[in-house]
Amino acid sequence: MSKVTEMPLEKKSEKPESDGIESEKAEIKPPHKGVYLLPNLFTTSALFAGFYAIIAAMNGDFTHAAVAIFIAMILDGLDGRVARMTGTQSAFGAEYDSLSDMVSFGVAPALISFTWVLAPLGKLGWVAAFIYAVGAALRLARFNTMLGVEEKRYFTGLPSPAAAAIIAGVIWAANTQGIAAESIVYLMLLLVPAVGLLMVSNIKYRSFKDLDMKGKVSFIKLVAVVFILVLVAMEPSLILASAFILYGASGVIGSIMRRFA
Repeated sequence: MSKVTEMPLEKKSEKPESDGIESEKAEIKPPHKGVYLLPNLFTTSALFAGFYAIIAAMNGDFTHAAVAIFIAMILDGLDGRVARMTGTQSAFGAEYDSLSDMVSFGVAPALISFTWVLAPLGKLGWVAAFIYAVGAALRLARFNTMLGVEEKRYFTGLPSPAAAAIIAGVIWAANTQGIAAESIVYLMLLLVPAVGLLMVSNIKYRSFKDLDMKGKVSFIKLVAVVFILVLVAMEPSLILASAFILYGASGVIGSIMRRFA
Protein backbone atom coordinates (compact mmCIF):
# COMPACT_ATOMS: atom_id res chain seq x y z
CA MET A 1 0.00 0.00 0.00
CA SER A 2 1.18 3.47 -0.80
CA LYS A 3 1.96 5.75 2.04
CA VAL A 4 -0.30 8.72 2.52
CA THR A 5 1.74 11.87 2.52
CA GLU A 6 0.85 14.01 5.46
CA MET A 7 0.26 17.62 4.61
CA PRO A 8 2.11 20.05 6.88
CA LEU A 9 -0.22 21.91 9.20
CA GLU A 10 -0.22 25.68 8.97
CA LYS A 11 1.46 27.23 11.91
CA LYS A 12 -1.01 29.20 13.92
CA SER A 13 -0.15 32.73 14.88
CA GLU A 14 0.79 33.10 18.48
CA LYS A 15 -1.31 36.28 18.70
CA PRO A 16 -4.98 35.85 17.75
CA GLU A 17 -6.31 38.27 15.20
CA SER A 18 -8.46 40.94 16.75
CA ASP A 19 -11.95 41.52 15.43
CA GLY A 20 -13.20 44.78 13.93
CA ILE A 21 -14.47 46.17 17.22
CA GLU A 22 -11.14 45.71 18.95
CA SER A 23 -9.38 47.28 15.98
CA GLU A 24 -11.61 50.30 16.17
CA LYS A 25 -10.96 50.59 19.89
CA ALA A 26 -7.23 50.41 19.28
CA GLU A 27 -7.45 53.33 16.86
CA ILE A 28 -9.09 55.58 19.47
CA LYS A 29 -6.27 57.29 21.25
CA PRO A 30 -6.78 59.03 24.58
CA PRO A 31 -5.76 62.67 24.88
CA HIS A 32 -2.06 63.21 25.33
CA LYS A 33 -0.80 63.93 28.83
CA GLY A 34 1.76 66.46 27.70
CA VAL A 35 1.48 70.25 27.62
CA TYR A 36 1.48 71.91 24.20
CA LEU A 37 2.39 75.56 23.71
CA LEU A 38 0.24 76.68 20.77
CA PRO A 39 -3.33 75.81 21.90
CA ASN A 40 -2.58 76.72 25.52
CA LEU A 41 -1.25 80.07 24.31
CA PHE A 42 -4.71 80.86 22.93
CA THR A 43 -6.30 79.65 26.17
CA THR A 44 -3.96 81.86 28.20
CA SER A 45 -4.84 84.81 25.97
CA ALA A 46 -8.56 84.17 26.55
CA LEU A 47 -7.90 84.00 30.29
CA PHE A 48 -5.99 87.28 30.11
CA ALA A 49 -8.89 88.93 28.26
CA GLY A 50 -11.31 87.79 30.98
CA PHE A 51 -8.99 89.02 33.71
CA TYR A 52 -8.54 92.34 31.92
CA ALA A 53 -12.34 92.69 31.72
CA ILE A 54 -12.51 92.47 35.52
CA ILE A 55 -9.74 95.05 35.97
CA ALA A 56 -11.38 97.41 33.45
CA ALA A 57 -14.73 97.15 35.25
CA MET A 58 -13.06 97.91 38.59
CA ASN A 59 -11.64 101.07 36.99
CA GLY A 60 -15.07 102.06 35.64
CA ASP A 61 -14.23 101.33 31.98
CA PHE A 62 -17.23 99.14 31.21
CA THR A 63 -17.03 99.48 27.42
CA HIS A 64 -13.54 97.99 27.28
CA ALA A 65 -14.59 95.38 29.85
CA ALA A 66 -17.44 94.23 27.63
CA VAL A 67 -15.26 94.22 24.50
CA ALA A 68 -12.68 92.10 26.35
CA ILE A 69 -15.36 89.45 26.95
CA PHE A 70 -15.99 89.20 23.21
CA ILE A 71 -12.26 88.98 22.53
CA ALA A 72 -12.09 86.12 25.04
CA MET A 73 -14.90 84.40 23.10
CA ILE A 74 -12.93 84.58 19.85
CA LEU A 75 -9.76 83.25 21.48
CA ASP A 76 -11.71 80.50 23.25
CA GLY A 77 -13.12 79.38 19.92
CA LEU A 78 -9.67 79.25 18.38
CA ASP A 79 -7.80 77.17 20.99
CA GLY A 80 -9.83 74.01 20.43
CA ARG A 81 -9.70 74.32 16.65
CA VAL A 82 -5.96 74.90 16.69
CA ALA A 83 -5.49 71.86 18.94
CA ARG A 84 -7.52 69.65 16.57
CA MET A 85 -5.80 70.97 13.45
CA THR A 86 -2.30 70.47 14.85
CA GLY A 87 -3.03 67.22 16.71
CA THR A 88 -2.07 68.79 20.04
CA GLN A 89 -5.15 67.92 22.08
CA SER A 90 -4.35 67.01 25.67
CA ALA A 91 -6.08 66.35 28.97
CA PHE A 92 -4.22 69.31 30.45
CA GLY A 93 -5.52 71.58 27.70
CA ALA A 94 -9.12 70.50 28.28
CA GLU A 95 -8.91 71.21 32.01
CA TYR A 96 -7.09 74.50 31.47
CA ASP A 97 -9.72 75.58 28.96
CA SER A 98 -12.52 74.94 31.48
CA LEU A 99 -10.77 77.00 34.15
CA SER A 100 -10.21 79.81 31.66
CA ASP A 101 -13.89 79.71 30.66
CA MET A 102 -14.94 79.97 34.30
CA VAL A 103 -12.97 83.19 34.69
CA SER A 104 -13.83 84.77 31.32
CA PHE A 105 -17.46 83.67 31.00
CA GLY A 106 -18.44 83.04 34.61
CA VAL A 107 -16.71 85.31 37.10
CA ALA A 108 -15.97 88.25 34.78
CA PRO A 109 -19.55 88.88 33.51
CA ALA A 110 -20.93 88.49 37.04
CA LEU A 111 -18.47 91.01 38.50
CA ILE A 112 -18.85 93.45 35.59
CA SER A 113 -22.65 93.46 35.86
CA PHE A 114 -22.48 93.82 39.64
CA THR A 115 -20.00 96.71 39.46
CA TRP A 116 -21.89 98.42 36.64
CA VAL A 117 -25.48 98.30 37.85
CA LEU A 118 -26.26 95.77 40.60
CA ALA A 119 -24.11 97.06 43.47
CA PRO A 120 -26.61 99.74 44.64
CA LEU A 121 -29.23 97.01 45.15
CA GLY A 122 -27.22 95.49 48.01
CA LYS A 123 -27.95 91.84 48.73
CA LEU A 124 -30.30 91.52 45.75
CA GLY A 125 -27.50 92.66 43.48
CA TRP A 126 -24.80 90.27 44.64
CA VAL A 127 -27.25 87.36 44.84
CA ALA A 128 -28.24 87.97 41.21
CA ALA A 129 -24.58 88.07 40.19
CA PHE A 130 -23.81 84.94 42.22
CA ILE A 131 -26.64 83.01 40.55
CA TYR A 132 -25.04 83.78 37.20
CA ALA A 133 -21.56 82.76 38.41
CA VAL A 134 -22.69 79.46 39.92
CA GLY A 135 -24.78 78.76 36.81
CA ALA A 136 -21.65 79.10 34.67
CA ALA A 137 -19.69 76.79 36.99
CA LEU A 138 -22.40 74.11 36.91
CA ARG A 139 -22.77 74.48 33.14
CA LEU A 140 -19.05 73.89 32.57
CA ALA A 141 -18.98 70.94 34.98
CA ARG A 142 -21.93 69.31 33.23
CA PHE A 143 -20.43 69.93 29.82
CA ASN A 144 -17.19 68.19 30.83
CA THR A 145 -19.08 65.14 32.12
CA MET A 146 -21.21 64.89 28.96
CA LEU A 147 -18.34 64.87 26.46
CA GLY A 148 -18.94 62.12 23.92
CA VAL A 149 -22.52 61.61 25.17
CA GLU A 150 -24.26 64.82 24.18
CA GLU A 151 -25.66 65.11 20.67
CA LYS A 152 -23.29 66.99 18.40
CA ARG A 153 -25.94 69.29 16.89
CA TYR A 154 -27.20 70.64 20.21
CA PHE A 155 -25.97 71.95 23.56
CA THR A 156 -27.89 71.16 26.73
CA GLY A 157 -28.33 74.53 28.37
CA LEU A 158 -27.14 77.91 27.15
CA PRO A 159 -23.38 77.77 26.45
CA SER A 160 -21.35 79.91 28.84
CA PRO A 161 -19.70 82.02 26.07
CA ALA A 162 -23.13 82.92 24.68
CA ALA A 163 -24.40 83.72 28.17
CA ALA A 164 -21.42 86.01 28.76
CA ALA A 165 -22.03 87.65 25.36
CA ILE A 166 -25.61 88.49 26.36
CA ILE A 167 -24.50 90.26 29.55
CA ALA A 168 -21.49 91.93 27.94
CA GLY A 169 -23.50 92.88 24.85
CA VAL A 170 -26.19 94.66 26.87
CA ILE A 171 -23.56 96.55 28.90
CA TRP A 172 -21.60 97.49 25.77
CA ALA A 173 -24.72 98.63 23.88
CA ALA A 174 -26.00 100.66 26.83
CA ASN A 175 -22.68 102.48 27.21
CA THR A 176 -22.29 103.24 23.51
CA GLN A 177 -25.91 104.43 23.21
CA GLY A 178 -25.72 106.64 26.28
CA ILE A 179 -28.21 104.63 28.35
CA ALA A 180 -27.67 105.16 32.06
CA ALA A 181 -27.25 102.04 34.16
CA GLU A 182 -29.80 103.33 36.67
CA SER A 183 -32.53 103.31 34.03
CA ILE A 184 -32.23 99.56 33.40
CA VAL A 185 -31.23 98.39 36.87
CA TYR A 186 -34.32 96.22 37.34
CA LEU A 187 -34.01 94.80 33.84
CA MET A 188 -30.49 93.66 34.67
CA LEU A 189 -31.68 92.34 38.03
CA LEU A 190 -33.92 89.95 36.09
CA LEU A 191 -31.64 89.32 33.11
CA VAL A 192 -28.43 88.35 34.93
CA PRO A 193 -29.88 85.49 37.06
CA ALA A 194 -32.20 84.42 34.21
CA VAL A 195 -29.20 83.89 31.93
CA GLY A 196 -27.49 81.97 34.73
CA LEU A 197 -30.50 79.68 35.06
CA LEU A 198 -30.62 79.12 31.29
CA MET A 199 -27.08 77.72 31.48
CA VAL A 200 -28.16 74.95 33.88
CA SER A 201 -31.48 74.28 32.16
CA ASN A 202 -32.24 71.30 29.93
CA ILE A 203 -33.17 73.55 27.01
CA LYS A 204 -31.51 72.56 23.75
CA TYR A 205 -29.46 75.10 21.80
CA ARG A 206 -28.05 74.67 18.32
CA SER A 207 -24.31 74.15 18.40
CA PHE A 208 -23.82 74.84 14.65
CA LYS A 209 -21.08 72.19 14.64
CA ASP A 210 -22.81 70.47 11.72
CA LEU A 211 -22.41 73.46 9.40
CA ASP A 212 -20.32 72.65 6.37
CA MET A 213 -17.93 75.59 6.11
CA LYS A 214 -16.05 73.98 3.22
CA GLY A 215 -19.07 73.32 1.01
CA LYS A 216 -20.38 75.51 -1.78
CA VAL A 217 -22.97 78.18 -1.02
CA SER A 218 -25.30 80.17 -3.23
CA PHE A 219 -24.53 83.74 -4.23
CA ILE A 220 -27.48 85.00 -2.16
CA LYS A 221 -26.08 83.43 1.01
CA LEU A 222 -22.69 84.99 0.34
CA VAL A 223 -24.31 88.41 -0.06
CA ALA A 224 -26.24 87.85 3.19
CA VAL A 225 -23.01 87.08 5.07
CA VAL A 226 -21.37 90.23 3.68
CA PHE A 227 -24.44 92.27 4.68
CA ILE A 228 -24.28 90.92 8.26
CA LEU A 229 -20.58 91.76 8.49
CA VAL A 230 -21.32 95.31 7.32
CA LEU A 231 -24.02 95.69 9.99
CA VAL A 232 -21.64 94.41 12.68
CA ALA A 233 -18.98 96.87 11.51
CA MET A 234 -21.47 99.78 11.63
CA GLU A 235 -23.00 99.07 15.05
CA PRO A 236 -21.06 96.21 16.68
CA SER A 237 -22.52 96.63 20.16
CA LEU A 238 -26.17 96.68 19.08
CA ILE A 239 -25.88 93.92 16.48
CA LEU A 240 -23.88 91.55 18.68
CA ALA A 241 -26.10 92.16 21.72
CA SER A 242 -29.24 91.60 19.63
CA ALA A 243 -27.82 88.47 17.98
CA PHE A 244 -26.93 86.76 21.25
CA ILE A 245 -30.18 87.79 22.94
CA LEU A 246 -32.06 86.21 20.01
CA TYR A 247 -29.90 83.09 20.36
CA GLY A 248 -30.71 82.88 24.06
CA ALA A 249 -34.42 83.34 23.35
CA SER A 250 -34.38 80.82 20.49
CA GLY A 251 -33.83 77.89 22.83
CA VAL A 252 -36.71 78.94 25.08
CA ILE A 253 -39.05 79.50 22.13
CA GLY A 254 -38.05 76.20 20.54
CA SER A 255 -38.62 74.34 23.81
CA ILE A 256 -42.11 75.85 24.18
CA MET A 257 -43.01 75.05 20.58
CA ARG A 258 -41.87 71.42 20.95
CA ARG A 259 -43.88 71.03 24.16
CA PHE A 260 -47.13 72.26 22.60
CA ALA A 261 -46.58 70.77 19.15
